[in-house]
This record gives sequence, structure tokens and C-alpha cells, in this order.
Amino acid sequence: MYKRILLKISGEALASSTSQHDPVVLSNLASEIKEVIELGIEVAIVVGGGNIIRGKQVTNLNIDRNQADYMGMLATVINAIAVQGALEHLKVETRVQTAIEMREVAEPFILRRATRHLEKGRVVIFGAGTGHPYFSTDTTAALRASEINADVILMAKNGVDGVYSADPKLDKTATKYDTLTYMEMIQNNLQVMDTTATSMCMDNDIDLIVFDMNEKGNIKRAALGEVIGTRISKE
Repeated sequence: MYKRILLKISGEALASSTSQHDPVVLSNLASEIKEVIELGIEVAIVVGGGNIIRGKQVTNLNIDRNQADYMGMLATVINAIAVQGALEHLKVETRVQTAIEMREVAEPFILRRATRHLEKGRVVIFGAGTGHPYFSTDTTAALRASEINADVILMAKNGVDGVYSADPKLDKTATKYDTLTYMEMIQNNLQVMDTTATSMCMDNDIDLIVFDMNEKGNIKRAALGEVIGTRISKE
């Protein structure tokens, strides 16, 4: 069982075909996180913003890349607040910390304060990415995991149960990896996370577990150290 985990959730995983924020998905996610907290495991979360807007999607509107990325960062704050609301509905103490200050909405990111919240059993959700353009939420997850000394990053995928040699939806011959090293991931050009995030995880010796969040109980199983999905490590 891990002592401290960082859960990375894509923004798309919170959505449905009819809503940017599916109440059933949020409720199920909060219930699973509550189960992990009740085991005594400390939980931090980084959530993406792709269900609302991606910085790359708006650059074709003649918007500067910096502005587009800030729009994406604000989308992650909206999602962080949505997840916070779902958790607090279940009486789970939660704090949102943002890399861009917006004190009326959330706490600013302060490492010592975040660590103290985790030690007290509160869930900490990191919003607004790194606070700088040109960095993805994958990089944010790797950075925050390094800063808080997380034991592992749990990368929850929407309907994908691990890392494959190719897209299994397009290539029926694609094979699933049970384990990988970061170097193998780079050499095989496996698009799990961007190269900046990959390098950071490798340099700081942080394991990454990629798994399907749609299967009930998977977050808890991953946090308990069960072999699910694909485990990626330095060696």
C-alpha cells in the first residue's frame, strides 16, 4: 500500500456525451477516492481541462499560444472545483490550490501548506497547471508529485486499461504492456505523457501506473499496490 499518491485525471474523463461534467462520473470518482482516504492513504489530484477547452484547440482562432494555454489552465480550475464539490458532498475534506492566484476561489499553491493538508488527511487538488504556458497537465502531475514526494502517479484513463503498442481501437494486433521503463516508452514512441513529464518522472524515480478508471474499484486497487494496468518505472 502506498502512503501518498498523486492521481492524474483527464478532463474528458469527467464528461459524458451530453454534459461537460457528468454527475454520475463525479459521484463515482468521489466515492472511490473516499475509500482510498479511509485506508489512511494521502491523496493529491491533478485534473486536466480537455472537457472544457484545450489550449491547442483555440490557437487556430488567431489567439496567441500564451493566451490559449491560460484559457486551458482556467478550465482545469473549473474541473478542480467540480471534483472538490463531489468530494465534499461525501464529507471528504478537500482543498484546491492553484498555480495562478485566485484567492476568492482557492488557495494559492504553497508546498508546505499542501503537504500539511495531506498529512491531516485532506485531499489536495492542484489546479491551473504549473501557472506557465507551454506545459501540460502531465508535466504538472510529474512536477507536483516530485514536490510532495508522492510514492506513485496513478494515471486514470477513460476506457483504456493500460499502455499498448498501438491504439487498440484502431489496431486489433496491438499488444498491452504489463511493465515498461521510461526509456522503453521513449524509444518505442508510446504516447503516454509528454517528454517533459516523462523526463521529470525518470529523473525523480517516480513510478507511473496507467489504468482504466471506468472499472469500479480500480483506483483503490492501484493505491493498494495491486498489479493492474501498466506500471512504468525508471528501471
